[in-house]
Formats: sequence, C-alpha cells, structure tokens
Amino acid sequence: MRRLWVLATVLSAGATALAEEKNAWFGDIHVHTRYSYDAFFFGTLASPDDAYRFAKGEPLMHPAGIELQLERSLDFYAVTDHAYFLGMWWAVKTDPAHPLRSNPEAVRIAEAEARYERGVAYRVAFRWPKEQYRPEDMRSTWLDIQGAAQRHYDPGTFTTFIAFEFTPEPNMDGLHRNVIYRGAKAPPRVIGRGDTLNPEVLWDWMDRYRAEGIEALAIPHNMNLSNGRMFEGTYFDGSPLDAAYAEQRMRNEPLVEITQIKGTSDTHPALAVNDEWANFEIVPFKLGAGFNKSQPHGSYAREALLNGLRFRERIGVNPYRFGFIGSSDTHNGGERFVESKFVGKVGDFMSDPVDRGSVPVPPGGRGQPYPEPDENLSAAEREYLMRAPQLGHLETARRYYGASGLAGIWAPENTREALFDAMRRKETFGTSGPRITVRFVAAETLEGGPNAAYRDTPAGGVAQGGDLVLPAGASPRFHAWAMADPMSAKLQRLQVVKGWVDDGWPRERVFDIACSDGLAVDPDTHRCPDNGAAVDLSDCSITPGKGAALLRADWEDPEFDPDHPSFYYVRVLENPTCRWSTWDAIRAGVMPRPDLEETLQERAWSSPIWVDARPCGSRWSFASRNSQGPCAHSAETACRMPDRWPISASSSMPARAGAIVQSTVCQPKLCSSVPASRLATADIPNTPKSFTACARNRSLAR
Repeated sequence: MRRLWVLATVLSAGATALAEEKNAWFGDIHVHTRYSYDAFFFGTLASPDDAYRFAKGEPLMHPAGIELQLERSLDFYAVTDHAYFLGMWWAVKTDPAHPLRSNPEAVRIAEAEARYERGVAYRVAFRWPKEQYRPEDMRSTWLDIQGAAQRHYDPGTFTTFIAFEFTPEPNMDGLHRNVIYRGAKAPPRVIGRGDTLNPEVLWDWMDRYRAEGIEALAIPHNMNLSNGRMFEGTYFDGSPLDAAYAEQRMRNEPLVEITQIKGTSDTHPALAVNDEWANFEIVPFKLGAGFNKSQPHGSYAREALLNGLRFRERIGVNPYRFGFIGSSDTHNGGERFVESKFVGKVGDFMSDPVDRGSVPVPPGGRGQPYPEPDENLSAAEREYLMRAPQLGHLETARRYYGASGLAGIWAPENTREALFDAMRRKETFGTSGPRITVRFVAAETLEGGPNAAYRDTPAGGVAQGGDLVLPAGASPRFHAWAMADPMSAKLQRLQVVKGWVDDGWPRERVFDIACSDGLAVDPDTHRCPDNGAAVDLSDCSITPGKGAALLRADWEDPEFDPDHPSFYYVRVLENPTCRWSTWDAIRAGVMPRPDLEETLQERAWSSPIWVDARPCGSRWSFASRNSQGPCAHSAETACRMPDRWPISASSSMPARAGAIVQSTVCQPKLCSSVPASRLATADIPNTPKSFTACARNRSLAR
C-alpha cells in the first residue's frame, strides 16, 4: 500500500519537494586502501578507518613516508576497494594461521618489502589462482569495510557510503565500476572479475538485491581507458543493443565519473575538433597495457551522450542518459586534490618526481644533483642543456596522470539518503580538483532573475540531471552559475556544451555564456575574449587581479530547434595555473618536460539537462515531468516509459511532486494492479514492445 501511495505522490501536481533548497557538498567516492590487492603491493598500509579519518581532516601517512593532510575536510567519502582478491594479501601477511602461510610463494609475495620486490609480487599476485582465494578473506574484509563506514558516519556532518569496485578488464579494456550502497544494508559478499568480466552480470546482481530492498548504483570510471568498450553500443557479447539493455543500464548506472587521477573522460580532441579545450588531461594509453593506446571512439562521455540521442531515435530509449561526478581513485587512502602537492596514486611507485616522469634522471643517477649550465651561456643555450638528451625522462604512462578529481552533489542535507537520492536523480557535478561549485537549471520560463541562486528546482523546470519537456514549439531558458574555490584560481569563462542529432548525425557546439573581467561574449563566435591571465613558469605565480569569483548567466540557445532533442551541460574554466609536472620541474631546477603541458585550466562540469519540445504525439517525445502538463501519463503508462521507473518503497526517496522520478526501479508491486492484458504495448501509440518494463521486472523478481 505504501508503494502505491509513493507512486501517487510522485505523479501528483504538488510543489513542496520542488521548492526544497539544496546545498552543494564535496567528497570523494573512489578510494582504495590496503585491502585492494594493487594498493597493498604499492606499499599502502592505510585501513578504511585511516581513510575516513583523513577525509575528516586528520593526517595520513603515505607509503613513501610523506604526511598527507587536507586543508579542508570533505563532506562525504567512500572506500571502494577492489572486489578482486579483496583483503586476501593483507590477510596472508598479517594472519599467522592463514592457510596460504604454508605456501612459500604466497608468503614471499605477501611479505615483499623493497619496492622492486613488491613490483614483481604485484604482477605475480594479479594472476594468482582464484581458486585459492578464501571466501572467509572476502567476508571478513567486507564486514570490516562496512563497519568502518558505520563507525565514521555522522549524519549531517560527515557521510560515508558502503562501497566496492568491480574491475573487469577483457583484453585489458577497462570496464571498471564503483558500486555505492544507499544505506547500512549490503549483500553478504561482493562481485568481481573473478566472477565475471561482463557488466551486465553485475546489473543482474544489483537488480536481484534491489528486489530484496538493498538499493545501490554503479558508477563507471576511466571510460577513457576502455578502448571503446565502455560505450560500444552493443551488448557485451556484441549483439545489438535494445531497450531492455538501455533500461537496465540506466536503472543501475545513472552517473559516470567524468574525471579522476587517470585522466578526464569528457571528450577527446579527435572527437571534438571544434572544442579548443578538449585536450584536457588526456591519458592516451590503456590501463596496464604498456603503451598500447586506447581507442577514443566509445571511450568518452560527450560522444556517448550524443549516441544516446541517436539510440533513442532508433530504439526509443537512451542507454547513455547519465550525469557526471568526479572522484580521485587514489590508492594511498587519500588524495589532496592540489597540483602543487601531487604525489601520484600508486603509493611509493610514483612518489618521486623521477618515477612520475616529470623530471629527468640525473646523469649521475638517482639522488644526484643536476649539472649547472655555465653562467656565460645564453638563455637559449642554457635551456637547450637543461633539455639535453643526457637528461632523459622515464617513459611512463603515469606522466599523464593528474591531481583530480572531486564529486559535487546538490542535496538538502548531508546524509546518506539525501546524497544518494541526489546521485540517483543526477543532480551532481564533477571537478578536476578545486572546489568549484556549479549550478544549472532550465525551464520554459525562469522567474528568479539573473541573480537567482536556484538552490531549489525552478517551478515547472528541472535542475542538472533532469529532462525538460516543453509544450510543442516552446524554447528552453537556462540559468547557470559557478563559484570559484577561494583557495584556487579565479574563474575565466562559463560555458554550455550542447549536443543534438540532426537527420541522424550527431552535432555539438560549445557556447561561452559568461566572461570574467567585464568582458562580453562575441555574438558571432560565442567566445569570450582572452582575459590576459597568464602563468610565470619560473615560479608558477599567476597574473594578479584577473578572473571572477562568480560567473552567472541567464541564457537561451540561439540555435534551438524543437525538432532536434538535445542535451546541455555546463563547463566552467579557471584561469591557467601550473600543472603538477611543472611544479616538479621548478622544484628540481630543470625545465618542464617538453612533451607535457606546462599549464592547465582546472574546471568543473555539471550533469546534463535533456530538452524535448516536440508534440506529445511525436514518436519519441519525453514523458512529462508534470501530470497536468502537455504529455500527461497514467501510472501504468509511466511504468513503461523509456528511461523512467516509478520510485520503489525500499529506496525511501522523497517524492518530487509533479515529476515522474527518473532512473529508479519499477518494482513489481507498483504495477501489480495493472492487468497483464493492459501491459500490451498497444495501449501506448508508437511504443516498442520492449518497453514493458513492469512485466520484465515481474519476471526478474520471480
């Protein structure tokens, strides 16, 4: 009965929930400790408890003996240790009674101390027979991870999430996901690459536990290293993608991690040739595959969003309708998110600038001083000597890593339920490290004025992550604002990235919508003039007095066409600052490595807003967000609409009045009152048969 009441509330025309004011919260939900098999061999000793204490502001000892400490504590955190061999090697090392203590090779691997020995042990351990992985190691470690999350959860002050990482790599093509749980209840075990390499099996597993009241979502990351597999547009086995796949994927994966230490997955210069800022922290090589490059097509979020619109035209449902979040993927237990303090993600394997590839190996060997050029030489001659071949850099893919990233969530309070529900509705943003705040809303009419904060959702509109459905022929109005991190550089420009499909072809365009320093957007190029901000590469100082603490704009798309469903998201750029590799070079007294960018522009991205202004009779018009609006639907119809599932009672998500809640599961009881005969697709004109989500979930629950 409660579920039926929730559904009725969701489809009602009230406005209370829409007016709920939200705050921006910052955190990291991708963190590894000693229980991850790789972090263990990187020398990490930090426990989940240590990681949570670090997030709350306490110091943490890095494997290389460097004390790490945040200048500001975080609002939320999740330890996401790898399911693969979870806790096994720590158990072998610390438990004298462990059965593998009788195996000399296992003992040698677990007790390796020197960095070189641990590097060899890591490669051997990665291929250790999974049959020797003791279930008790997983269970006890998983319970300790859950216990740490419970011990450090302080509702309203600091939120922790029970979580783990699923890390399949077919042919070394990364298909990694972090699985985040809403509450204190989690399955008795985790699922990992030892069980399957197929993400669809993970989604089935999540669906099964969701039916038992255990709500979770999965967040893919490092799409950039997937070699085109993350968004390949087919089932895992290569069969054609259909609506059932799209529904299940979006039910389980409403977000992607757009940035982290191993690069940014927004877009690639080869995919966005007209985007001057596309070449940001690009990691070209596949993970763990040496210098084998990752295929850009199928590996980046913006292209996937565009292809999602194309799939929606073809099969009626969008498999890539996701929001954005950032996180670090640190394997040290914690990350400081500051370029000048970057020490890598892989323990003492990357803690030295030489190992990071940012400074050359001294001719006399590690630890020796670099040669001093003759003072009588010209500046050009001195520079040549400092770049000379005898000062060779290590050829390591880790030189492309960065001090990223952070997750931003808009929620009314700092609790598990509020933050998780915001992630579920994609009211999120990601940053490359600084605590830049980004807000993005849309409606047919915005009445708040140009200085409105829109911390609540505008009447009749949506916030980042939502679908804006307009009357036929109407145009959307957007409001965006971004606030600079007071401990980082000022903001240079505020942008909207638009994507749409025209006659089957994907299109994209970047619009500057607000400029710093009193500058104005050129109406022809849609670009801000250069604000003159620069970096002094001798000491990384930046031009004073340039940039803005706050950028905001009301904006209308000058090229909007209601016949072309589209998406929009905000990107905001800071003034240029030094990249971590340049900081390393300055401290070492050498020139920055010539094949790396000397500076970067830190940034943040909002989740997209999808817009549809086609008539309700159009084949693929979105469902209305308002039961009194132009495309009203009954409860049973809503159960079968593409990309939408009514809320389940198990999630206890606050109902958003006047909305069909997105991307939550259509539980069997919600549709149990709908006669099976009425689940026939003939009840909805032009609806494919595969939209019978309720019937499908009935069969899943049996």
